[in-house]
Amino acid sequence: MITWLLANWATMVVSIILIAIVVLILVSMFRNKKKGKSSCGCNCGSCPMGGNCHQKK
Repeated sequence: MITWLLANWATMVVSIILIAIVVLILVSMFRNKKKGKSSCGCNCGSCPMGGNCHQKK
């Protein structure tokens, strides 16, 4: 087991870093959604879904 870990440590480190980056991006997206921020550039005039994104409740 230790030899396998030593042979694949670089792959595991890169995988852990990539997973952490994805988790941070998802957390940021969820926080922005809770705050009511949009993920788009907010140029609704040129967006085909402009009338659906920012509907008044």
